[in-house]
Amino acid sequence: MPLPVAEFHVLLALSDEDRYGHGIKLDIAERTAGEVVMGPGTLYGAIRRMVRRRLIEERLPARSGQAHDRRRYYGLTSLGKEVAAQEAERMKQLVEIAHAKRVVESWKTDLIVIP
Repeated sequence: MPLPVAEFHVLLALSDEDRYGHGIKLDIAERTAGEVVMGPGTLYGAIRRMVRRRLIEERLPARSGQAHDRRRYYGLTSLGKEVAAQEAERMKQLVEIAHAKRVVESWKTDLIVIP
């Protein structure tokens, strides 16, 4: 802790489903509205480090027998889920301090509730 930003983005991309490298890259770009675009060196370097540290693991593709089976899919390990949660909590605490110090304006507290 703290995690490198690239690694946290990879953990977030894998938090809802297994993905292959390019799928991780697309998820990150979409989720950040194009603000974060990872090049192959950054992405695959992060993936290699995270596999070594057992935060993510290589997985079999969901659909066997398809052309995309040669892609390497990755998913979160239980350790990866825990590390992602701890990092999110660490960031939340930092944002709360920034609000208390008036470094950033408070976010709107109005929530839209959809029944």
